[in-house]
Amino acid sequence: MFRALNRLLMSRTGPILTGVAVGILAPLLTFWGNPGNMGICVACFTRDIAGALGLHRAATVQYVRPELAGFMLGSFVSSLMYGEYKPRTGSSPIIRFFLGFFAMIGALVFLGCPWRAYIRLSAGDLNAIPGIEGLVIGIVIGIGFLWRGFNLGRNFPAKRAMGYVMPAIAVMLIVFVLLRPSFGPEGSSAIFFSKEGPGSMAAPVALPLAVGLLIGWLAQRSRFCTVGALRDLIMFKDFHLFNGILAFIVAAFITNLFLGQFKLSFEGQPIAHTKALWNAMGMVLSGLAFTLAGGCPGRQFIMSGEGDGDAAVFVLGMLFGAAIAHNFNLASSPAGPGAYGPAATVVGIVFCLFAGFLMREKI
Repeated sequence: MFRALNRLLMSRTGPILTGVAVGILAPLLTFWGNPGNMGICVACFTRDIAGALGLHRAATVQYVRPELAGFMLGSFVSSLMYGEYKPRTGSSPIIRFFLGFFAMIGALVFLGCPWRAYIRLSAGDLNAIPGIEGLVIGIVIGIGFLWRGFNLGRNFPAKRAMGYVMPAIAVMLIVFVLLRPSFGPEGSSAIFFSKEGPGSMAAPVALPLAVGLLIGWLAQRSRFCTVGALRDLIMFKDFHLFNGILAFIVAAFITNLFLGQFKLSFEGQPIAHTKALWNAMGMVLSGLAFTLAGGCPGRQFIMSGEGDGDAAVFVLGMLFGAAIAHNFNLASSPAGPGAYGPAATVVGIVFCLFAGFLMREKI
């Protein structure tokens, strides 16, 4: 059975199956307790983990999200099972780190990663539309650099032990969310859990962990990527991955309707703001950074689980970006962008443009 399923996932049907699974499971996680229109949001969940580890002190967004640990472990197990666990690293790590950093800044200005943009759209949040438009613009700009020789350089095989680091971190995060250990007096512990706000809203741990493991496995086999899908469609007219996005949106729309979670409007959407310009600009930055780095945030977590050290560096950049975004008032809230969010978005776009120009090879 596993062999037949693997062949299916590795075929052109694979991204569709993965998209359907994500589209059904993400709204279900919201129904089971995750924040509204945030059954799965890789950027938001990374931000919550940063808060739980004390890297920022925004008390309403601190929780160790087991979904992301599941992504890494599911991918790790899948890559081991099918002989694809091949640790590698060394491709412009400092550039990748800051691409992850600025991708997170853009995502927190929009209030969501590409996965959440599609989830928000499927639940009727019309503010997702300028965000998705911005995402496409950012990807198109990134494609322009790819066509002109942008290259972060090759990576190199690494020792197997290096690839164990991110799965080991995933296990540590699961231990933290299960045991909630205290490392100091009340209020000074190193692990924080929100008592109100989005960080206090979570499905029972076993459910998101199981969902994360399943999606990590499916996405590793099918190469599911919400940014790579648009990149391949525009560059090569290849619908292989894009069909997965369509399946994702349709499945999420039907599931939200069935669960009574669909509300068509701009106003009153959960954890969203109505400032169309910065919804778009935040995702221009994220789309550009993800394209230059080679994949959406979910794909980066998946690759880090299968031993890709470059993806792991990008993930750590996202974690650092989440901390800076909340410590320096860059992240948005339902009222709109943070005081310095627009300026940080512009700085991030400039950084990505410089990286795009300076990291080109002659072709």
